[in-house]
Amino acid sequence: MAPQPTDRFQPRSSSSANPAVAREHFNRIGRFRILVIGRSNAGKTTLLQRICNTTELPEVFNSEGKKINVVVQGSLERGEHNIEDELVFRSNTGFVFHDSRGFEAGSEKEVKLMQDFLTDRSATTKLERRIHAIWYCIPLTDSERPVVAAEELFFNECNTGNVPVIVVLTKADAMELEAIGQLRDMGLMMKEARSQAQELAQQLLTDVKTRILDQLAECKHNPNDCMDKANADCDPLLKCTTNALDDMELQQLVISTQQVNFNLNIEYAIK
Repeated sequence: MAPQPTDRFQPRSSSSANPAVAREHFNRIGRFRILVIGRSNAGKTTLLQRICNTTELPEVFNSEGKKINVVVQGSLERGEHNIEDELVFRSNTGFVFHDSRGFEAGSEKEVKLMQDFLTDRSATTKLERRIHAIWYCIPLTDSERPVVAAEELFFNECNTGNVPVIVVLTKADAMELEAIGQLRDMGLMMKEARSQAQELAQQLLTDVKTRILDQLAECKHNPNDCMDKANADCDPLLKCTTNALDDMELQQLVISTQQVNFNLNIEYAIK
């Protein structure tokens, strides 16, 4: 079993004056668990590597904490993991991730598998097994049809209860390529198109994000927030996840995982 993280600041609860009580709470919860959902090639692996500040692939443990030998390369993008398996990066063992395992197929079997997992992991009294947040990755490689049937199925059929769902728009660099294409169609030379692409790409990203939110707003279960990943800075996603949590101690737990993110630690310590 991967080692447990240490807390990096004092909790804001009534026990904040007692470091021993605070450490006991963190040890009871263990690590911050995130269920990651998304289609193939949604950029899930890259996202998790950036969060954990590494280029290495995760180690995989079964539900009993035993390390198992699987071919991880690319499997996050192909949905080949058992949803019960735990993915842990050695660079930051404070996070444990679960992969949605091919939910994009939208079959009755996969829908039930997802619902059973969420029911078990959101209602369990064992804090160390509970899912604390869900990141739903939607790639921006198809701006004309950013939300597909799998996304509509999840947000209509899967009630996550008190577990917050953050939509993460990945592969935002596709917007710059689209912007260059549009500028070239307007008659600009490549050099001019490249120089003006960033501003137009941001506009395109805003438009696509609005369309996605409008479409998901019509679903039965809306996401808590929607984040775009336009660069390698993961602070906005971590802040968004932290703010979506309704438990102060869970907020402290996710921030405590940020071993190298001093700015984020300081910001929430001040708050």
